Amino acid sequence: MIAKHFFPPALAGLVLSILTVGAATTKPDVATPVKEAPRIFAPHELGIGRLVPDLRIQPTAGKSFRLSTLNSAKATVIAFVSTSCPVSKRFAPTLAQLERDYAMRGVKFVFIDPLVSDTATDIAAAVRVHGFKSPFMRDVDREVRNALGARSTTEVFVLDAARTLVYRGAVDDQYGLAYSLDAPRQRLLADALDAVLAGKAPRVQATSAPGCALETTTKNIASSAVDYHSRISRIVQQNCLECHHAGGVAPFSLETYDDVASHAGMIRKVVDKGVMPPWFAAPATVGQASPWANDRTLPAEDKRDLLAWVEGGKKPGHSADAPLPRVFSKDWQIGTPDAVVQIPKPIVVKATGKMPYQNVFVETSFAEDRWVRAMEVRPTAREVVHHVLVFVIPKPTNEVAGVTKAATKRRGRQDEGGNFFAVYVPGNSVIDYPPDFAKLLPAGATLHFQIHYTPNGTVAGDQTRLGLVFSPKPPRHEVRVAGIANPFLRIPPGDANHQVDAVLPVMFDAKLLSFMPHMHVRGKAFRYELGQLDGSKKLLLDVPRYDFNWQLQYKLAEPVEAPFGSKLLATGWYDNSANNPANPDPLREVKWGPQTEDEMMLGYLEYYVPSQKPGEKLSVGETVARDGSLMFNLLDRNHDGKITRDEAPTAEAFRQADANADGFVTREELKVYLQRNKR
Repeated sequence: MIAKHFFPPALAGLVLSILTVGAATTKPDVATPVKEAPRIFAPHELGIGRLVPDLRIQPTAGKSFRLSTLNSAKATVIAFVSTSCPVSKRFAPTLAQLERDYAMRGVKFVFIDPLVSDTATDIAAAVRVHGFKSPFMRDVDREVRNALGARSTTEVFVLDAARTLVYRGAVDDQYGLAYSLDAPRQRLLADALDAVLAGKAPRVQATSAPGCALETTTKNIASSAVDYHSRISRIVQQNCLECHHAGGVAPFSLETYDDVASHAGMIRKVVDKGVMPPWFAAPATVGQASPWANDRTLPAEDKRDLLAWVEGGKKPGHSADAPLPRVFSKDWQIGTPDAVVQIPKPIVVKATGKMPYQNVFVETSFAEDRWVRAMEVRPTAREVVHHVLVFVIPKPTNEVAGVTKAATKRRGRQDEGGNFFAVYVPGNSVIDYPPDFAKLLPAGATLHFQIHYTPNGTVAGDQTRLGLVFSPKPPRHEVRVAGIANPFLRIPPGDANHQVDAVLPVMFDAKLLSFMPHMHVRGKAFRYELGQLDGSKKLLLDVPRYDFNWQLQYKLAEPVEAPFGSKLLATGWYDNSANNPANPDPLREVKWGPQTEDEMMLGYLEYYVPSQKPGEKLSVGETVARDGSLMFNLLDRNHDGKITRDEAPTAEAFRQADANADGFVTREELKVYLQRNKR
């Protein structure tokens, strides 16, 4: 189950034993990075989906107006700027160009300068130099800044035609704190506007906006009165409608006031228990941002207002305050796929009882390797599909006639941990990688569809499809997959809290992107940790209430470094007692197996290796030699992330490696030195 090219365990033991000699016993302090780029936030943390107040805008030239007077616009951008902040000044030409480009598409801009020290004369000069045409306001009383909770002089807010906040964050990533690029890698504001104009939610809805920091008195968009049209409808839109719409996978729709009011009792129950929206990671530490880009946690104020509305008579409010209705595509969410792979024959799902996992192997016909930047699993009978896992099985290098298919199936079962490719679970059917990332689909590969059906009282037929969008060129980073597994688990009969552990040694510097724990109906809780070089543990993901019904992927907002010599640890807990209502047989010792009455202990994870080129298959020795991770970790005896003179083998080697002569050698400097000296 282990991706052997990633973490060969035999070599791990030898290297780890070397690294533990003379290792520091205390965890060193980690310096805060000087450079700061936009960071993705969970949408709920920055008020996405809220109604923006009808703010009064007083331009430096022209009459004052309310935001509501711009409701003829297809979208409105409120851009915070400053004539004195250096980062904001760099973005001025970009904003001016975006203003021109989107004016003909029905987008209005409003520019807000929140710094009292920026004078009307300064603003007039900026308008003249950059050619701004839209209203420009000096927010000297902080009314707009505080109402929106703006946090920097480069932050932009995108409102749809109903004044619902749909994007908040950076213009793009070309400029930040202590860095500049020749061109942006991510066109965040432009991408958000394109999505809104197409009637879709932006792929990235919330980011930080590195610039000159602002003091604010509020953290999020101010709440308005608790009635359906102005408040509750937006909570439901942001958190529920993805599944609860007509034709969606949920059992009923929540698209109208009558829908929500009729199901108020059930809404109160599942929200109060924390069952909905489906999100099972432990909450972030109070005062800290969520580490998850796709965090579905219902914010405390949303939960409070929703329950208060149910208890307070379910007031409808004014229809004029309603959000724009969400439109759900009946076709592919990823756009028109470049290729579609479908299981060849429909699978008949019986009306009652339960069905074992269905395993279908589909050979692809791609003559060349393909880079997949987006994929979507679409069952044709979603109402009976519990979940779908798709695995890639590479074509054998030396096929033997007559045994190929059987060997393929065996490889699929043995190597699933490293070959996980795509997933479907209600509300989670799309994998869309950010720019510079893609997964490799090897030429001639076989796709293994593992499908779990749940009969719903009516006979159905399903022919699940997988849509693929290809990248025209190799990405900057290849998304790879590994599995932390323990196939030797034995869960005793009646044990209500049985613990199973697994470990995966890290054999070269990697960066972690996402996690997806997988257990069956006895699964109770799951945890990922990083065993660090100094012997301490770092919590990566804690799922205290694992739910087999939701095979969720937890996507990190920022990659986490897993350095060479560290260990990835996974722990699963199981309830094999009679108190577990889903337990098919509490009197049975449970072992590893593919069906739901069996169990698995498998922690999938996505990662990339910065030193490897996409598609490159290097040995561990070649990778270590290239990225210098083995040498660096051996020399960095106190694990503080740098090599000092007393840690270097010779003074001359240290002098040559310390390229900027700042008194210590970084990991990157050592890599350059080793490659230059070929040793």
